[in-house]
Amino acid sequence: MNTQIFEGVGVAMTTPFRNDVIDYKAFRNHIEYLIDNNAQSLVINGTTGESPTLGNEEIRELLRVGVETAAGRVPVIAGTGTNSTSVSIELSKYAESVGADALMLITPYYNKSNQRGLIRHFTTIAESTKLPVVLYNVPGRTGMTIETSTVRDLSRHPKIAAMKDAVGDLEYTKEVLSLIEDEDFVLYSGNDDNMHDFTKLGGKGLISVVGNVIPGELQDVYDRVQEGDSSAEKRFDRIMPMIKAVQVDVNPIPVKAMTSALGFGNYELRLPLVQLESGDYKNVISTMKQFREGSLV
Repeated sequence: MNTQIFEGVGVAMTTPFRNDVIDYKAFRNHIEYLIDNNAQSLVINGTTGESPTLGNEEIRELLRVGVETAAGRVPVIAGTGTNSTSVSIELSKYAESVGADALMLITPYYNKSNQRGLIRHFTTIAESTKLPVVLYNVPGRTGMTIETSTVRDLSRHPKIAAMKDAVGDLEYTKEVLSLIEDEDFVLYSGNDDNMHDFTKLGGKGLISVVGNVIPGELQDVYDRVQEGDSSAEKRFDRIMPMIKAVQVDVNPIPVKAMTSALGFGNYELRLPLVQLESGDYKNVISTMKQFREGSLV
């Protein structure tokens, strides 16, 4: 039987930099902020964390510090998936050794695969540790998708517990939900903007970008949907300007403008990512300020 890792809002954390070096003090402070504001899990070294630009030792230290700082208060999900099965296994074993609670495995990119290869890739990594696995399906980033029948087959594996569904098509989500036989296998949305509808369909939460700034507000929406509270949609509509603000450019360019404004590192990204243009930056920060003041309608 698979074990549900978390329910509600997980945060795909940014990686703060100061002079192109990871700012671990800011990283620790950000974790405290997220836990204090009701984040239900932390995803470290994902897309939002600029994982492709981090060196192997940086990834390891980021995971170690993240697990140490969270100190068991919320699950830490380590982004250990790459387009190399052997590299993913090595990183996954390290994540297990420092106390991570789960792994997140993206579909292989560039060299891609076919569906049979995907099954071998994911199951081989899953069997290399004792940790539960969250599949990560984001075809817009990787150029391939996990077909619904493949999700069904993978969900039967005792170590594969969930999938982050960043396809952005609720018809895909519906089909997956209809095929899953194990009720302990859960779906998390990977798209902030469909969180309300995704949850109503039966999704068990969201792995969020804007959650880096407003995890509590998102968790409140999730809880209201679960309770059948009719105010959930209205609450979600109030969050939409923030969601739109973090979508004005490639993730994580806009959300790092917000996290840096909150004091979690400089507004730095690693190439090929570059900062927002000045007009977009002002709009993003203005949106966040108005939202936090309660003046955004």
